[in-house]
Amino acid sequence: MSTATTLETPAAGRWSMLALLCLAVVLSFSCWFSANAIAPELKRVWSLSESAAAWLTNGVQIGFVIGALAASLFNLPDLIRMNRLMAASALLAALSNAALALEPGAAGAILCRMVTGFALAGVYPPALKLVSTWFISGRGLALAGVIGAITAGSSLPHLFRGMSSAVDWHNVVLSSSGATLVGAVVFLVFTREGPYPFGKALFDPRQIGRVLKDRNLLLVNGGYLGHMWELYAMWAWLLAYLTAALDKGGTGISSEASLLTFIAVASGVFGCFAGGVLSDRFGRTATTAGLMIVSGLCALTIGFVFDGPFWLLALVVIVWGISIIGDSAQFSAAVTELADRNYIGTALSLQMGMGFALTIFMIWLMPHLAALLGGWRWTFVLLAVGPIFGAASMLILRRRPEAVRLAGGRR
Repeated sequence: MSTATTLETPAAGRWSMLALLCLAVVLSFSCWFSANAIAPELKRVWSLSESAAAWLTNGVQIGFVIGALAASLFNLPDLIRMNRLMAASALLAALSNAALALEPGAAGAILCRMVTGFALAGVYPPALKLVSTWFISGRGLALAGVIGAITAGSSLPHLFRGMSSAVDWHNVVLSSSGATLVGAVVFLVFTREGPYPFGKALFDPRQIGRVLKDRNLLLVNGGYLGHMWELYAMWAWLLAYLTAALDKGGTGISSEASLLTFIAVASGVFGCFAGGVLSDRFGRTATTAGLMIVSGLCALTIGFVFDGPFWLLALVVIVWGISIIGDSAQFSAAVTELADRNYIGTALSLQMGMGFALTIFMIWLMPHLAALLGGWRWTFVLLAVGPIFGAASMLILRRRPEAVRLAGGRR
């Protein structure tokens, strides 16, 4: 059999492997927003301000940026078997997350969150790389599955919290840590690399200048930064917004707010798959711009439904949850299609580093803006700036001749 024919033959068991990998990713990422899901209680127990509580989320973001760049710089996925790397990383994330239950105080908790983010950087990029070793045809859908799993996992702490407002916050932490520990076992025992190795994608700081001078990549990164301006700030503070909307003047946390936050974030799973399908059919720039326009409109209108009715508020946040993440994987795909093969690894690492660095600023900014505006009602309007800028970047890219390299000619 010829090499070409072999490469076109779908790997046996690839869908079952994708299902196992996605299960492990869902479980592992349940500790990403574990502190965010119980933030109202932690603020009360540790006497934290809104801005101090923001660092419980930002700690994860900072740790993730450091971990992702370090893993890429030293090329850990090529030095350590990916399933072992992901298992060890998930184990570290479970332990650092569980340490919150020991009530280490604000400074200790932020340090624990940084370690959690650092550890999860050993799960996210390797999971994308591992699934690529199982798929040639259908790789876009498979990658969307992994991003969807990350989205679902990120929503789980809100489900744990929303199941009952009477559940002690320690149990929310321990539940997410337990889920992450199970994810580590699934990685180690049930997942393995496929028959189509994915080439090395090294981070080379010397290539950063070439990446920044590439106008096509500059536009793709403009789209990605617009996307990231909005995404994690919305995920991090939606519970605070909904708590303010549904518990007028209250100081507690309502099951309704937690469950609606879970539904809104988890609905992004459908957005991930829809984004993959739409991007392959109608093009990368059309899909990303379209989804950012929808999410931007949600950011602009959510303040108008702050006072209800509940069904309309729920509709807006669910549509927002679907559209805000649906374009995520397509920016990375666009980089692989437009960048020079010699610096794809640097381009991808730089894109991720810039994007998550921006989320740190936005997560920090939101509670300060809420305090300035006297409440959460109109705070999310600022988030619309990102998708407006991002959509414009992708539509400009659409007019460039190099855009024909996207999605097999589908701009």
